[in-house]
Amino acid sequence: MKDYKNIFKAQLKEVRKEKGLSQKEVAEKIGVAVSTYANWEQGRTEPGICDIFNLLSCFEIQANDLFYTEF
Repeated sequence: MKDYKNIFKAQLKEVRKEKGLSQKEVAEKIGVAVSTYANWEQGRTEPGICDIFNLLSCFEIQANDLFYTEF
């Protein structure tokens, strides 16, 4: 079984960097504290479903871009 928590946190960071955004910029765009967003990237906590939809909208990506990887 794949480790989706680690896939998510790695993909989240990768997508953010590909979009040229800082953690602060993403946090402001989706309306969460910078520490909250940083915790998601570090795998300490996980976003709720509404936050996930906000991330998808912010990054202009599909869910597979955050939850799927070929490794």
